[in-house]
Amino acid sequence: MAATTELPESFAPVLASKRRRPLRSRAYKWFRFLALLLVVLLLLAPLAWMVLASFKTNVDIYDAAKALIFTPTTDNYANVLQRNNYFAFILNSFWVAFASTTLSLLLGVPAAYAMSRFTMQRSALVVLMARIIPGVSLLVPWYYVFSNLQMVGGYGVLILSHMFVALPLIVYIMMSYFDSLPLELEEAAQVDGLSPIGAFLRITLPLSIPGIMTAGILSFIFSWNNFMFALVLSGASTKTLPVAIFDFVSYASIDWGGLMAAATVVTIPIMVIALFTQKYVVSGLTAGATKG
Repeated sequence: MAATTELPESFAPVLASKRRRPLRSRAYKWFRFLALLLVVLLLLAPLAWMVLASFKTNVDIYDAAKALIFTPTTDNYANVLQRNNYFAFILNSFWVAFASTTLSLLLGVPAAYAMSRFTMQRSALVVLMARIIPGVSLLVPWYYVFSNLQMVGGYGVLILSHMFVALPLIVYIMMSYFDSLPLELEEAAQVDGLSPIGAFLRITLPLSIPGIMTAGILSFIFSWNNFMFALVLSGASTKTLPVAIFDFVSYASIDWGGLMAAATVVTIPIMVIALFTQKYVVSGLTAGATKG
């Protein structure tokens, strides 16, 4: 018969702890799953209610018994997209967001590169001050100045006002990204005969594409969702989507069905952009967290 060996009593706690580890790991996985599920439900519940309400009449929206079971209707979307000409507002929002983001990138990326390479901390602090100042405190001076210049109601004033927030955001994102790029690459390019500007255009700029995409996407989302600047500075022909949604709110009543349909039209493009570009946003934001 084979000899049986008995483990010392000192090994008993170690074996017991190993048996408990799978139980603890399984409990942790369930806890994490339930916590994530709760967070997702809390975040998606308002969006789900908005989409469902966009297919209801105002009477059904106020009826709690028809929260999930109701007869859907597309009249709200017909009212938004056809009778109220929301396609023009969509084009206005897209043009203002695209123009303000493009101009901010053209100005902000070289500025961020200069501040990063020449350690211009005071200039960076001034840019940060523009980010800290509440935009509502500037609306009255802006309206006074731009009205005297006869620019209120045009695209130019909307683009400039959106650049006031987009430009500091781009500068700070790109500063941290340029700080993470090794300076030796540019020095090697200059040894090979490139000028400092040539090294920036041919070496540094292509390597900073993820950061540029991150800054551009975030700036575009801000401009698309902006309501306050467009409410004061836009005109009847340059009205953007967030301002157009406000037309469903009157003094006596609120057209909840039309309001939810218009809100869905505003939200869907941004959600699609966020879903398809999230990996670029995450990579761009995390790339500047480490140096070298």
